[in-house]
Amino acid sequence: MANVLEASSHITRPRIPKPSELSKLRHQVQATEGLNANVATDAAYNDEPHPEAAPQVLPFGRQLKNMSEVRHFFRTNQTPIYFIGATPVNLLGLDRWVRKFSYITYYDGWDGQHPRVFTPSEKPYVEFDSAEEINNWLLENSEVREFIDSQRTVGGPKPKVAMVFFNEETESICEELDYDLILPPAALRTELDSKIVTTKLGNAAGAPSVPNVLGTASSYHELMALARKGKLGNDLVVQTPYGDSGKTTFFIANEENWNQYSKYILGEDLKVMKRINNQPVAVEAVLTRCGTVVGPILTELAGYKELTPYKGGWCGNEMHPDILTDSQRARAIELVRNVGSGLQNTGYRGFFEVDVLVDTDTDEVYLGELNPRISGASAITNVTAGAYADVPLFLFHLLEYLDVDFKLDVDEINERWQEMSGADVWSHMIIKETDDILQYLTHAPRTGNYYLDSRGKLQFSRSALDWHQLQNHKEAFFLRIYGEHDYRWKGADLGVLVTKAKLQYEGKKKTKLTIDAKHFISSIRSQYKGIDVPPNDNGH
Repeated sequence: MANVLEASSHITRPRIPKPSELSKLRHQVQATEGLNANVATDAAYNDEPHPEAAPQVLPFGRQLKNMSEVRHFFRTNQTPIYFIGATPVNLLGLDRWVRKFSYITYYDGWDGQHPRVFTPSEKPYVEFDSAEEINNWLLENSEVREFIDSQRTVGGPKPKVAMVFFNEETESICEELDYDLILPPAALRTELDSKIVTTKLGNAAGAPSVPNVLGTASSYHELMALARKGKLGNDLVVQTPYGDSGKTTFFIANEENWNQYSKYILGEDLKVMKRINNQPVAVEAVLTRCGTVVGPILTELAGYKELTPYKGGWCGNEMHPDILTDSQRARAIELVRNVGSGLQNTGYRGFFEVDVLVDTDTDEVYLGELNPRISGASAITNVTAGAYADVPLFLFHLLEYLDVDFKLDVDEINERWQEMSGADVWSHMIIKETDDILQYLTHAPRTGNYYLDSRGKLQFSRSALDWHQLQNHKEAFFLRIYGEHDYRWKGADLGVLVTKAKLQYEGKKKTKLTIDAKHFISSIRSQYKGIDVPPNDNGH
């Protein structure tokens, strides 16, 4: 499950205050207008000590042994922690739990009004080719470095940095700037990204994949020889090692299919699987020194033409009690914990996501893919009832990378979270531009809370920092990604909508979007207005 955010063209924006000016301006805004968002029960947003009497916060010097002590540790945290990315969507809301947790992003859906989001004001046009390039650009940006330096204390802990995508260049930049990149090594993540490596790791750890064989094939005849060896039948699913499953997974039932896809398969190591009818689910987890903590089970939204122009493209997740049966849920959790045990042998630690496949004909549960990173499902994982009973799942990752000793009963946590897994409903969807257009945006919907009124019209309710305060299925939080003075084009991410409602239902022949989901989408999309940009001399 890949991160949804992509790079985009940008033009010069109005100047945003420098970090050194932010404190004064925020106090002025709060005194005059205020941000209409309730943060009274959350970790303090105002970190700045009074100049006359700075309170002394003593470090937690002993081993953490229960969830109360874990919550206390994070609410008094003294280490600056930053999530860096195109937007803060993956971990938005964690600043409610963790003192000194901030977001450094390329896009700012709040236009400077979120007290924990920093975006550089000067962003000259850069044609990014990957999310890693965006993150590296942010790390090297002078305004970002000034902002981080302004939060450091002499002799204090190094700033901690987390992100979804990074590479060895990211590691080098962080080393030079004296930041701690609190993620497993890039080389290890690259190795684990291989579907071949994942399959072998799962087999050794007791997390088997769909019946398969590993090998190579230079012709359809050789592919069928592999299939016969594994008794897989003639209807096959073939995967190459690297890339999103939608781009490196091929369905081959005859020689015509082979001829269609062979150019992507020749010369590659292959995972050849029996084709099954399956229900895919996503499960996030954290490998800690005490064991693997497993998050909730989510299903995905994929390929809806209202949300994405990409066939089969991932466009959201939803969590509700009816995704799996109790038996399937228990076996899926056991499989994910087994994957965690396998990862432990590689030296990996921290957050990861597993795609689990449930065979709808045999009820068997299989390992689909391993994503050794924060994922698109993280946004929902961190607002579940289990998270509020204890702490959000990502905080277990932070425990692993902060200077603190802990010993927690992971078995008890998993058992309790499993019992509470049916107590909540959350969904989110990524709204992409689906029309074949190129526009300069002159108007875009505001980030904040919306609701469907008695006539079914979507109304803006109020500004909001995140989606944590949604109460019912008629409410939604929209996080704008592209705004005024940006461009939109076919496939561009316009924004993310989160709601406490199911967005899909089982139709007679296939799963469909609900009426409310379609209404949310069309209502948000209608608020984007722009000026058509003519093609350049090359016709693009």
